[in-house]
Amino acid sequence: MGPREAHLVELVDEAGGALGSSTVEVAHQAPGQLHRAFSVVLVDPDGRLLLQQRAQAKSRFPLRWANACCGHPAPGEDLTAAATKRLGEELGLDPVPLTEVGVYRYFAEDPATGRVEYEYDHVLLGSVDAHVPVRPDPQEVAAVRWVELDEVRADLWEQPRAYAPWLGGVVDALPRVLSSENAAERSGGR
Repeated sequence: MGPREAHLVELVDEAGGALGSSTVEVAHQAPGQLHRAFSVVLVDPDGRLLLQQRAQAKSRFPLRWANACCGHPAPGEDLTAAATKRLGEELGLDPVPLTEVGVYRYFAEDPATGRVEYEYDHVLLGSVDAHVPVRPDPQEVAAVRWVELDEVRADLWEQPRAYAPWLGGVVDALPRVLSSENAAERSGGR
């Protein structure tokens, strides 16, 4: 068990209301406990997404491709502060302004490890230049790559087992947001 498995997560009801806490390890044992999580999506000026391949050492969905960063705020911890901290830990990035763009619940079983994900997931979006140096922690991240949104969507359909099961829900929240940002840029920000 890694040190992160002993951290506390906030258990929530189906509407996201806090119910108490549990350790990461216990919350991810079958049948799972619904808990608060976040998924950070980083987009460059060309609309490409930064994906990370989860490290082999991960207890859930190792070596699968996922969004830039994921994690769990501690009970009562500010969501953006927790996500900013994880971006630094996993990718070595300086703080990036993040905006919540959606929330969804999902459940997934990892056949390789027997662990489960049962999460009330807050999707956070940030913009970063693709030339900003990313310094992944090898205990957290095996590889990173920048990809077009359409390419990710097609690949999720063609090779779903190459990706973390939550990535589809994260990507589903993005076209609306990204097309709104692009429309604002074309109209001069109005």
